[in-house]
Amino acid sequence: MTPTATPTPIEHARRDRDAALARLQDFVRIPSVSTDPAHAADVARAAEWLADRLRAAGAQAVRVDPTARHPIVYGEWLGAPGAPTVLVYGHYDVQPPDPVELWATPPFEPTLKDGALYARGASDDKGQALTHVEALAAYTAADRTPPVNLKYVFEGEEEIGSPNLEAWVRAHAADLAADVAVISDTAMVAPGQPSIVYALRGLSYLEVEVTGPPRDLHSGQFGGAVRNPINALCAMIAQLHDADGRVTIPGFYDPVRPLDDAERASLAAAPFDAGAFRRAAGAAGSWGEAGYSAVERMGARPTLDANGIWGGFTGPGAKTVLPSKAFAKLSMRLVPDQDSDTVAAQCAAHLRSLAPEGIQVEVRNLHGGQPAMIDRAHPALRAAARAYEAAFGRAPVFTREGGSIPVVALLGEALGLSSVMLGFGLPDDNLHAPNEKFEVEHFHKGIETVIAFLDALPEALA
Repeated sequence: MTPTATPTPIEHARRDRDAALARLQDFVRIPSVSTDPAHAADVARAAEWLADRLRAAGAQAVRVDPTARHPIVYGEWLGAPGAPTVLVYGHYDVQPPDPVELWATPPFEPTLKDGALYARGASDDKGQALTHVEALAAYTAADRTPPVNLKYVFEGEEEIGSPNLEAWVRAHAADLAADVAVISDTAMVAPGQPSIVYALRGLSYLEVEVTGPPRDLHSGQFGGAVRNPINALCAMIAQLHDADGRVTIPGFYDPVRPLDDAERASLAAAPFDAGAFRRAAGAAGSWGEAGYSAVERMGARPTLDANGIWGGFTGPGAKTVLPSKAFAKLSMRLVPDQDSDTVAAQCAAHLRSLAPEGIQVEVRNLHGGQPAMIDRAHPALRAAARAYEAAFGRAPVFTREGGSIPVVALLGEALGLSSVMLGFGLPDDNLHAPNEKFEVEHFHKGIETVIAFLDALPEALA
């Protein structure tokens, strides 16, 4: 008899598809909502589940490190002396499912429908993070040695701004030494069309409080003679953009890198359906800074948005009142080389300058994250491109991501690492919204892409 050939890691991953999907379903059943103290035990349970899966996949020195709030899971495989080392980052916490009534299926009861897995965390980020653990398991099951050393860091606080990650990373910097980092927490531009995100926007998030009279006043007795803080705040916010959609904060654009013709052409090459975009947003049309395409506005230009505004009487019926205070939340998406703290200070100063007489302004910097950009010529990105093409049969396009992944800047600053963003989600995965999903085929192809990426890295980094 001819002996049966041992399967390669990718062949094993293909044979193990059903079991891998079942494990993902088990993972997303755990309601690891990091922002809600009522789910603290669930977050801890998800960390232990992930640690157990790492051990079963072949990782060593696996541990669950406590922090001031939610734990960090660490594991490693260091069986390739002299080979490059890859630091894998992901997160296992999820957004709250609210509003639950808008879900077609229960958010923590994973449901397969039309080729997708519907559940909170399916795409962000449990499904994507698990591709890396399942890739290691495929090497182990195939009795093959990974061609690189691997270190895994999975946190449980990404959805609340990673308040304890930086201190943990800096405290363990020597243990986390690596040649490159890889993160799967981004989206491909279209089904079956891989893309490599090489730039991420940062974030500056502020809360604004304006105060007029020291107490609420009767609008009949004082209206028209005393400045209304709500009116004043609305007028201030309206002045934060000019008629061309540009942010009016002095110095806001000073460090922004201009887009050259080559990069604009590269961004334009990514498939973008304007009609589908408008339908997905439920918007009549697009809006933004004049002179830039929608793709450029969403990834390569900074923005400022009001995320919430409130004050005065908001209950049922009528109450004729001039409120003492009004509030707003503002977020600014930042691009290289803007600095989150600098922009926060600039915005606060500008708001104070816009305040009319009789209005006091207090600005609280709630949180922020730095933008990041990776050189498109980095050899690890070439390895990623080869891996995507091997798994999906199509060469990837290079894109910028409009959202923020602050850990990219942290790993660059604290550990000197460039990050490869090896994403497998889709723009319509409903992240942070009801009916979040993850395409099952992208989950399986993601595992294959990770294996191909690890196989390509030694030659690329040589």
